[in-house]
Amino acid sequence: MRIAHFCDSHAGRPDGVARSAELTVRLLRAAGHEVDFYRPGPLLRRGVRSVPVPVRQVRVGLPFTARPAEVVHVHSTGPIGMAGFRAAADWGVPLVMTWHTDLLAYADLFAEIPVGAAWCALRLDLGWSPREFLELTRPGAVRRRRLIALGRAMFARMAVAIAPSAKAAAGFAAFEPAAEICVLPTPVASVAPRPARHHGNVVLSVGRATPEKNPELLLRAFARVRAARPDARLVMLGVSQQGRRLARRIAALGLDGHVQVHPPVPHEAVAGFYRAADVLAFPSTTDTQSLVLAEAEATGLPVVVADPELAVRPGATEAGRFACAPTPPAFAAALLRMLDDDALRARAAREGRAAVAAYPPEVFVRRLAEIYDRAGRRRS
Repeated sequence: MRIAHFCDSHAGRPDGVARSAELTVRLLRAAGHEVDFYRPGPLLRRGVRSVPVPVRQVRVGLPFTARPAEVVHVHSTGPIGMAGFRAAADWGVPLVMTWHTDLLAYADLFAEIPVGAAWCALRLDLGWSPREFLELTRPGAVRRRRLIALGRAMFARMAVAIAPSAKAAAGFAAFEPAAEICVLPTPVASVAPRPARHHGNVVLSVGRATPEKNPELLLRAFARVRAARPDARLVMLGVSQQGRRLARRIAALGLDGHVQVHPPVPHEAVAGFYRAADVLAFPSTTDTQSLVLAEAEATGLPVVVADPELAVRPGATEAGRFACAPTPPAFAAALLRMLDDDALRARAAREGRAAVAAYPPEVFVRRLAEIYDRAGRRRS
């Protein structure tokens, strides 16, 4: 089968969409499928040429011509993703989309979401009036209503909508999808376990420090952790934006000298941080899956999530992740319990590794191929 994948995250971008799309393409090719992968590349090379956006880790793809395929799989809603929507319609083939990002949750935090939504509406020929486009400039309920209208138009064009978690699938209800809905998390590979550690004191956070990732909750909770455990340390990995604001908050909370801030590192180097930590703190409530959770669990690092909807692990049938309410007292109490209770940490590590082992990449790619087959049969 020939599948065309369209993704607006460029190679090397430290985000889950880029890694998920890359892994999906790699697994499909290894399984014998012919896959064309369209994503932003250098301006002066063959492929999808793109230009960088100043002060953002984003590249915008320029127009290109895709080779016809039997199935189109879209991973994002930028210019390249919209090219995938139009290609599926032009070729008369099924459109499959993995809805990686909660655009409704991000809309009031990132200026590019409303701008991108306007572009999508134009590319999909939705025929909006000037007043309807202007609704995208109004934060809150008005913008949300317009984005829901856009989402419904997108879902109406999909044969299958893939959700990376049950949480993401539940969020599809706002779009009244007619497409088939499939929950298919991105897998991670099992790795050698980290050595057992006792009397833990290192809290690790992996990801951006921008508002949608809730760094304020993390810092306020850690201030409480350190008040109870003066030896506790927080390591924040992946900070590339709003570093000055983060430094001011660390100082204001009296955490200077107790928080280490690191920029993004190559993905293969992240495992070293997992192995040196005692618990992964995950404060975000806007993620649809977050690969860092499963990656940490693959090494045997316990996680604490402030989003109970992410407590369910891919591959797990019973035990869930250690979750709490997204408040500083609750998050701090959960982190302290994980740090102080060796038996709890050992159990969480064991259950996390078992869940990763129960959902190997082979299961993922087999289920994805079945999705493509069903979509193709319905189309014919």
